[in-house]
Amino acid sequence: MAFVSHREPNGTYTFSSRPRPVETRAKYREPPAQQPQSNYGNIMYDRRVVRGNTYAQHIIPTTAQVDPGEIQRQQEIRRRAIARRRAREQFRPKTPEALQGRKHIDVQTDVYLEELSDVIVTTDIECQTDDFLDRPATPLFIPAKSGKDAETQIEDGELFDFDSEVQPMLEVLVGKTIEQSLLEVMEEEELACLKAQQRAFEEMRNAELAEVHRLQEQERRRCEEKERRIAQQKEVLKKERETAEKIAARAYTQQYLANLLPAVFTSLRSHGYLYDPVERDIETNFFPWLMDEVYNNLEKRYTARELLDTIIHDVAQRRLELGQGV
Repeated sequence: MAFVSHREPNGTYTFSSRPRPVETRAKYREPPAQQPQSNYGNIMYDRRVVRGNTYAQHIIPTTAQVDPGEIQRQQEIRRRAIARRRAREQFRPKTPEALQGRKHIDVQTDVYLEELSDVIVTTDIECQTDDFLDRPATPLFIPAKSGKDAETQIEDGELFDFDSEVQPMLEVLVGKTIEQSLLEVMEEEELACLKAQQRAFEEMRNAELAEVHRLQEQERRRCEEKERRIAQQKEVLKKERETAEKIAARAYTQQYLANLLPAVFTSLRSHGYLYDPVERDIETNFFPWLMDEVYNNLEKRYTARELLDTIIHDVAQRRLELGQGV
């Protein structure tokens, strides 16, 4: 049997062997002298057998593409390790060479010495046993017969004619077979058509996704540019507003400070904080006294007039009464 086993660059092993027929085995064992020699492999030394914990291993699939850079990096690491090992071996202190006519030998330095010999003491022991056969197969269990036997005679043509009876069955079987074949062919054609449509749809979808990604990226760049421009314009407007406010505040401050002193003095005068003592004395003392005196004089005059009017009225009333009595 020919087989081929080799290792891939990515670290996986492949194994292939030529097919061979199944060996026929005898019913009983053959004598040891006639038994064929079979070459069995020990799986303990087979590199294809995984040992230890397999949960933490990184299994590379056979369909995965190996990175050439990773292979080059691993080769470089392996080359550096070999170079370091050779350098350590060169700088390791060694035993000086033996003189001419002498040679180095191993000497025991233990307390208790033992005899050393190149010949290993062996002893052969044999034992002869009789050949024995395998246990024969257990016969099939057949239960004991029970009941009574009965028989009858059937003549030719009494049951059915095979040639005439099998024709409808053959027609049904052949028809069903042809129908099933046609259905399978139609199903295969339909599956091929569906796969073609799916392939075309995937190509169209991939093209649309690429176009959508391109448009999204373009829209994102436009939005970023728009936001940047808006931020710049806002900053410019803010600076212009601050400048206008500063100019207005400066003009208002100058105008306010220009009229501040006259307005302060006018306000103080209007509220009576700044006044002339003579004018204040006239307003507070003389004018009230003068008004009181005028009011008193007018009151006296009004009283005298009312008294005179009353006297005149009384005199006139008396004269009228006297004139009516005459």
